[in-house]
Amino acid sequence: MTTLVHRRLVGEQINALLAEGPESSAIVTDDHRQSLTARFRAVASLEHRRLDAWTVEQGGRPAGAFRWSPASARRALGNGALRRVMAQPTASITEAVRDEVPDQMLRCTSGRARPGSLAYWLASSPQPVVGLVIAEAANWAIQLGEIADGVEAPWHVAPSDAYYDVAAARTTLRARRDLVVSRGDGRMIVRVRSGSPGRSAGPGLRADLTVETLADARGVAPLRFIGLWPEAGVCLAVDGTMADLRAGARDLVRTAVARRRHASPIAA
Repeated sequence: MTTLVHRRLVGEQINALLAEGPESSAIVTDDHRQSLTARFRAVASLEHRRLDAWTVEQGGRPAGAFRWSPASARRALGNGALRRVMAQPTASITEAVRDEVPDQMLRCTSGRARPGSLAYWLASSPQPVVGLVIAEAANWAIQLGEIADGVEAPWHVAPSDAYYDVAAARTTLRARRDLVVSRGDGRMIVRVRSGSPGRSAGPGLRADLTVETLADARGVAPLRFIGLWPEAGVCLAVDGTMADLRAGARDLVRTAVARRRHASPIAA
């Protein structure tokens, strides 16, 4: 049986979700990985597919082409800025963001960024757009910092999202993560999203839980995966149980099937 815990988004409830999590979590073995690979390989794809919680929540329906904007760039830059502040507490959020943006642009000029990346987009954007990016990133970093400051357990800003390439299946899975909270020998993951959670928010969280576990070198699941929607004042959580991992894997495979169905031409 899968779990889905719903709470109001207040500091006490976040700490309660972190404290009430299970004492141990499931472990993904090589047999589990091979089984998942076989299921994805059975869903043929002519091009490389990328799946995440958002595609699961959308039921595999095709989305428009991704475009960078101040809103889509704020999370990557804001998280990077908050990491800078944690490493150098005397720096302000705004100063950290202003350092993060030119560092991204430097990746483009030094040839370390690929076309279409955030660095390329920033380097080609006019100054007014860059100013909007800085404002959005600063707001994001402030919000995430306020959430993190209320967490009583040790935490750090995630160095990146979690990625897992399914062997020989032309599939990359991605899990969004913002904070990593430590509890004993285990970890809990906190993810922040804009807007409000829909009916499929639970499957989305389980998908993130599954990808985070697959990306772990030892295959150890986080004790709990928590999703926050600050604008709606809501937080949801799923536990790192084998039931939730299997549900997340099933939803990811179903999403791959749905995407193939949407991509197939309709017979006359």
